[in-house]
Amino acid sequence: MAAAVGLTRQKVNYHLRALEARGLVEPAETRAWGGITERFVRRSARQLVVSPDVLQRPAINPNEVADRLSAAYMIAVNARTVSEVGAIARDASVGVRLPTLTIDTVIGFGSPQDRAAFSAELQSAVATLIAKYHHDDGRPHRLTVSSYPRPKES
Repeated sequence: MAAAVGLTRQKVNYHLRALEARGLVEPAETRAWGGITERFVRRSARQLVVSPDVLQRPAINPNEVADRLSAAYMIAVNARTVSEVGAIARDASVGVRLPTLTIDTVIGFGSPQDRAAFSAELQSAVATLIAKYHHDDGRPHRLTVSSYPRPKES
């Protein structure tokens, strides 16, 4: 692994031990080889979400994407969501439940006109709710709504 990622064996071992301490990997096997003991680990976390900041420095700022209807904008917004919520969850005290809301559904539009009409009505409904509940001195929450063609399931 060290050769594959361009690090020393010691650094790889350090990082693997840190992942193991956080429950993300677990020992799978050991083998004696040429005077050393090789440790094999496997993923133990049910899921892993990699912060976009890790893969791309700096992360794309949604405000720098001109086309608000583009896939690039949606990706930038959702990457920001992963980064922000991940940081909040990481910094939260153990057992503290974060005040979040997720709506995930599938809607089949009969036509492009129906999709456009739905988008307009949704924007209007959200604007009405924001006007009703927003307080300048309130605790700010970020609201994002995304829609994209659902991929075919295998």
